[in-house]
Amino acid sequence: MPLSQKPMRYGHTEGHTDVCFDDAGSCIVTCGSDGDVRIWEGLDDDDPKSINVGEKAYSFALKNGRLITAVSNNAVQIHTFPDGVPDGILTRFTMNANHVAFNADGSKIAAGASDFLVKIVEVADSSQQKTFRGHDAPVLSVSFDPQDAFLASASCDGSVRVWKIAEQICEKSWPLLQKCNDVVDAKAICRLAWQPKKGKFLAIPVEKVVSLYRRETWDHQFDLSDNFISQPLNVVAWSPCGRFVAAGSVGGCIVIWNVDKQECLERVKHEKGYTICGLAWHPEGTQVAYTDTEGNLGLLENLFSADGKQSNTKLSAPAPKDYDDLFDEDDDEDFLNRDFVEPQSSPRAVTNYEDEDDDLTVASGRPRNRGAIIEDDENSIDLGLLKASSAPDKRDEEGDQESLPPAPPQSSTQRPLYEGPMPTPRQKPFQSGSTPVHLTHRFMVWNSIGIIRCYNDEQDNAIEVEFHDTAIHHAMHLPNSLNHTMADLSSEAVLLACESTEELVSKLHCIHFNSWDSNKEWTVDMLQDEEIEALCLGQGWAACATSALLIRVFTVGGVQKELFSLPGPVVSMAGHGEQLLVIFHRGTGFDGDQCLGVQLVELGRRKRQILHGDPLPLSLKSYLTWVGFSAEGTPSYVDSEGVVRMLNRGLGNTWTPVCDTREHSKGKLDHCWIVGIHESPQQLRCIPCKGARFPPTLPRPAVAVLPFKLPFCQTATDKGLMEEQFWRSVLFHNYLEYLSRNGYEYDESVKGRATQEQQNLLMKMFALSCTLEREFRCMELAELMTQNAMGLAVKYASRSRKLNLAQRLSELAAEKSAELAAVEERGQEEEEDDFRSHLNAGYSKTPTEWSQSKARSLQRQHSVEATSEAEEDEEEVSEEAKPTKAVIVSSSQGRVNPFKVSSSQKDPVAHSTNILDNMTKLPKKNPAPIRRAAASKEKGPVIKPLAPKPKSKQATAASFFQPRTPSSEKKTVEEKGEKTEAAPSETQTSTENDENKRPKTGFQMWLEESRSFILADNPDFEETEIIREGMARFRVLSPEERMAWTERAKGREAGDSGERKKRKHSEDANSDVQESPEQKSEEKNSSAKKPKPSDQTGIQKLSAFAFKQT
Repeated sequence: MPLSQKPMRYGHTEGHTDVCFDDAGSCIVTCGSDGDVRIWEGLDDDDPKSINVGEKAYSFALKNGRLITAVSNNAVQIHTFPDGVPDGILTRFTMNANHVAFNADGSKIAAGASDFLVKIVEVADSSQQKTFRGHDAPVLSVSFDPQDAFLASASCDGSVRVWKIAEQICEKSWPLLQKCNDVVDAKAICRLAWQPKKGKFLAIPVEKVVSLYRRETWDHQFDLSDNFISQPLNVVAWSPCGRFVAAGSVGGCIVIWNVDKQECLERVKHEKGYTICGLAWHPEGTQVAYTDTEGNLGLLENLFSADGKQSNTKLSAPAPKDYDDLFDEDDDEDFLNRDFVEPQSSPRAVTNYEDEDDDLTVASGRPRNRGAIIEDDENSIDLGLLKASSAPDKRDEEGDQESLPPAPPQSSTQRPLYEGPMPTPRQKPFQSGSTPVHLTHRFMVWNSIGIIRCYNDEQDNAIEVEFHDTAIHHAMHLPNSLNHTMADLSSEAVLLACESTEELVSKLHCIHFNSWDSNKEWTVDMLQDEEIEALCLGQGWAACATSALLIRVFTVGGVQKELFSLPGPVVSMAGHGEQLLVIFHRGTGFDGDQCLGVQLVELGRRKRQILHGDPLPLSLKSYLTWVGFSAEGTPSYVDSEGVVRMLNRGLGNTWTPVCDTREHSKGKLDHCWIVGIHESPQQLRCIPCKGARFPPTLPRPAVAVLPFKLPFCQTATDKGLMEEQFWRSVLFHNYLEYLSRNGYEYDESVKGRATQEQQNLLMKMFALSCTLEREFRCMELAELMTQNAMGLAVKYASRSRKLNLAQRLSELAAEKSAELAAVEERGQEEEEDDFRSHLNAGYSKTPTEWSQSKARSLQRQHSVEATSEAEEDEEEVSEEAKPTKAVIVSSSQGRVNPFKVSSSQKDPVAHSTNILDNMTKLPKKNPAPIRRAAASKEKGPVIKPLAPKPKSKQATAASFFQPRTPSSEKKTVEEKGEKTEAAPSETQTSTENDENKRPKTGFQMWLEESRSFILADNPDFEETEIIREGMARFRVLSPEERMAWTERAKGREAGDSGERKKRKHSEDANSDVQESPEQKSEEKNSSAKKPKPSDQTGIQKLSAFAFKQT
């Protein structure tokens, strides 16, 4: 029976239409742009069952009772078949999915979309997904290898890629198609297909031929063509047996070939010449259903003649191939002689019966031909025809090799087996804050200044510039006649760039709207064959990176400035103020990782390079998605895993992760599109994209604010939470130091609030560590504290009865004070040296009066300080004083210090480090560090504290922490001997006066009465041991007894207060009359030289403070 072509019938509305048979071949299934899937019992079915799957259906696949559809909401969904019950969404894309396909057993589906991605999803568990990235334009079609080892895809970028599914890498890529921006602009949808069963060949429609590529070697084997085809082929489909290929063209032609003989078997013309967009074979191979872009459905029947029954049996039966070949000769001859003979002009249409004795090759099924490969060795091509077909010599050699008997797999014989890491395709250049170029409506840039949109459709091709703050500039509408694809925006200018064409070179166009003259625009042409790949704007400059591995810098007015080379191809770049940040490929990545480098250059007056091509850290198997600066000028970037990293200037310019945007996404396919980063306040501004990586232009997307969080451990606990908050505060305020160092203005109050916040967190962590008995950890925290905070820490440690910790903290405070004082002194000396060198520039460096005058001025200054100190001593009411300033004088400087103690008077016992005496309550306005008393033993700078007037009213607890700093005036050896004899009595008198001035606590009163009992039990105890034993015994007392002693002390304090005031007044009056200032200083010095009573007094004060009932 001859082939019959039934009249086509209306199936769907105008638009792309797809078709297939069900597994049994009992019905035809179609989908169209009306969003319906229709089930036809036959072509004559006037009432097909309809399933609505969405607003518009682009593609569908059917197997094992599951109907997979790609619809207009960017989703790939599943329905039951034939009931059509929705069964969920398998995956989502950011753009429409253009094609879906099942694998051989129906367990997986592959989908390609307009967002350049290809995905493989498990049907049973949609969470098991694999994503393949590498296409630079929308994906046209996908096809599974029957053995599930490879996946083929075609794209609008002109490439056909073969992916290795297990490793998610591109195995092979061919530039076969014509490039275009979108599916609607493509000349053909290129529905490629693998040969069934073993997947020996991959059939790809390329222009007017079907190109076949061999599996694993990926060599081009031969083309199937015919003069009947006048326009590009659109879709290819293999017969179920794998021996025949059907192809449909844009012009409405349908051609069927015998692949083994490369012969055209059938030619069919569409009734009205519409584009064939769908093609499917019946499971038995007897019918071919097809659809066109007008929504019509057609059917070809009776593809074979009277011997078709045998052919059908051969196509469907799994008999051995050598048995089927017994019928090939007769079948093929009858078929070719039935209707017509192909024209002699077609090189594939001529059959020449030669070499029929090569039965070995026929049995093996391996192609033998020398040029145009034919598997059935009954037929071969004449040598003259081979020359006419212009087949390359390489195929001849391959043909000779393939004529041999079967050998091991070609992948192991023709190339060595490599099992190491596979290289990762390099990431293409991109502009931060932009959406893909192929979109008709897209964002060219979205940053903290404004938004630039591009509209490129049938109505308009223009660029719109919108500013967040209209005070900078009003909105602008610009024509886009040059098809600009890149843009950047600053508060000074708009920078645009376009790609080169056949007539024009790549151009850089700038609109300097902040200029005061009338000519606000300028354009620069790149060199021939040099493409602009990235650009950015800074303060007063613009820069672009080109394909010639160059960075070109311009002024914002158009003057060409610096020019330097990049170590590798650029990925992206950003600018802020004087800083230029460039990301480039520094090598080849492997196993899905990118190998990127970063350069940070300052283009101000002091031009310097901060980062010298250092490696850029990325998450595993990720790529760069955004790079830029915070609003305060700190370099930052984001990778495809959603991790935000920021440059830590305080840690040697390392990169610190500050946020993971995936923690704020609800679904696995949701992403955050970054638009800006702010350090003060700490805000990450982004646009949440549901099931997508970038937002649409309309409706206007809403910006969300995400918090920052460093990936510290155990942030659920108080300790981990405070640690994260502290170091995040330190990191996010490093920019203040950078601004200060580079001469920028900044708000001092911000720095003050940051310091206050950090010290509060340190004190909280210090208190928590004290509670947990982690004293060593307390010391580590104290290292980070300021002087004021350390004073609070000492008080807290004392109140917590941690005397050892308080002692160490006081020593640490003294050391830090000395360090700060030394730094301050060095800074003053450097300033003086700089001034002196500047003053003496050009003169000889002989000794002059400069050093003498400096020494005299310093001596005069010390004299003034000594006079003011003497006046203050005369006006003092009590002997306690708080030092507010430390003067550091070094004898090596040749300066005169009238207050320095001579070495003969140094007594190491007198400089004991007492917990209370070393602490100084620094004033808020002029905090000056104090130095550790033990440091006076060294031959270094000597600190002379100046004692101003003490405050009239002080808290009792605070008085315990006031230092007893003796006056260190210069004395002779004779004076030292006389005052040593009077020291014990004077010290004892001073101690008694201190005790009389300060009310005793309950513990002190109890200790006075119990001292004799303690000494009776322990006659060898010293004073400190007596106090420890007394504290231990006092704790054993019942609460009622301790309360009684406390009340007793309070009663005595109230009773003695009036008498104490009178006695104090009379003593002060007598002392003013009887004692001279010299005697006062002698008394103070002698009291400081006797260590034992002074230490006892300090310990008594500490014990009284520790057990005082408040």
